[in-house]
Amino acid sequence: MNAPVTIKIGEKSIDLPVKAGSVGPDVLDIGKLYAEAGVFTFDPGFTSTASTESKITYIDGDAGVLLYRGYPIEQLAEHGDFLETCYLLLNGDLPSAAQKADFDYRVTRHTMVHEQMARFFQGFRRDAHPMAVMVASVGALSAFYNDSTDVHDPHQRMVASMRMIAKIPTIAAMAYKYNVGQPFVYPKNDLDYASNFLRMCFAVPCEDYKVNPVLARALDRIFILHADHEQNASTSTVRLAGSSGANPFACIAAGIACLWGPAHGGANEAALKMLSEIGTPDRIPAFIAKAKDKNDPFRLMGFGHRVYKNYDPRAKIMQRTLQEVLSELGVKDDPLFDVALELERIALSDPYFVEKKLYPNVDFYSGIILKAMGFPTTMFTVLFAVARTVGWIAQWREMIEDPGQRIGRPRQLYTGAPRRDYVPLGKR
Repeated sequence: MNAPVTIKIGEKSIDLPVKAGSVGPDVLDIGKLYAEAGVFTFDPGFTSTASTESKITYIDGDAGVLLYRGYPIEQLAEHGDFLETCYLLLNGDLPSAAQKADFDYRVTRHTMVHEQMARFFQGFRRDAHPMAVMVASVGALSAFYNDSTDVHDPHQRMVASMRMIAKIPTIAAMAYKYNVGQPFVYPKNDLDYASNFLRMCFAVPCEDYKVNPVLARALDRIFILHADHEQNASTSTVRLAGSSGANPFACIAAGIACLWGPAHGGANEAALKMLSEIGTPDRIPAFIAKAKDKNDPFRLMGFGHRVYKNYDPRAKIMQRTLQEVLSELGVKDDPLFDVALELERIALSDPYFVEKKLYPNVDFYSGIILKAMGFPTTMFTVLFAVARTVGWIAQWREMIEDPGQRIGRPRQLYTGAPRRDYVPLGKR
């Protein structure tokens, strides 16, 4: 711990401790500021406030670094698989061969959902957005699996964690099948995580379905890249919901609801809609001009990032994955992909974009990849939720197991009317 910082408020001098993490900037501990000085801090969006102490994920936005439990995301995406990443996020270290085999086995054999869930789905409209179905269905898991909702029981926490990692892909595939009017496809225990999900989404009973290994590997990589991202909006939502003691299924449902917002998980869908609006490569200069015009509200979606002020490390991996997928599928002369590739080329060379560090981000590439695989845009955020589930669970468990954990209760700067007396209706 570093030397404390002394601040003066009125006639009072307050010593505030300065904490140092294993990496990253020092943190000024203001926990006792109100008790000792009678004032709050004001930080809309929590851009300068650490809401928790965590050992899971570290981001250096200036350097373009993302670490899961200390491991660079590039190495995990290149050499590992998603379930190995899940084990890492949940347990703190990469698994041994025996540990990985056991973990994979347990996840695989939890993938089926209670058969009553199929009847539950029948209550939704056929045209319901898949994310609406996800929010309701994941929240409803606490009604189907109420033997793992006691947050104070370590065994129940573990069972709930395994169930959600295993079953949320099945629920997501069911949401897709229900939306397109096709029968549900049961999971198969001899397939890996990503292959199983692709089959549940795209197989039909009337013909055999063979999983394309290139697409399965691409989807597995997408899941790794989206597994966790520090204290973002949805993760903070999960932690805040969990701080009240809410059951884990309800907490993850709250995270999914937050993820649905277009400023968060819906960014890849927005990027794809923008590419469709541009239409053809010859229209790109006009949209670039609009983006540069300070008086024009238009923004290029899929460029830049709230945290990363350098190239998003996930985007580099996505760029290579996109090329692999398009090559495997033989996609040529598709206007959307032509627009995306030309826009990427311009953004990486145009001085305006380079100066402002508006590099293509992970959302720019992931939407294009998912479209090439055959997913409709309404499913993009659903796949994000499938990937992020393990990160939410790891963060939730870390919070629950923290002996210093308290219910979240942010303060406010009140600017409403001061105290006033009630006036009877007849005298107003």
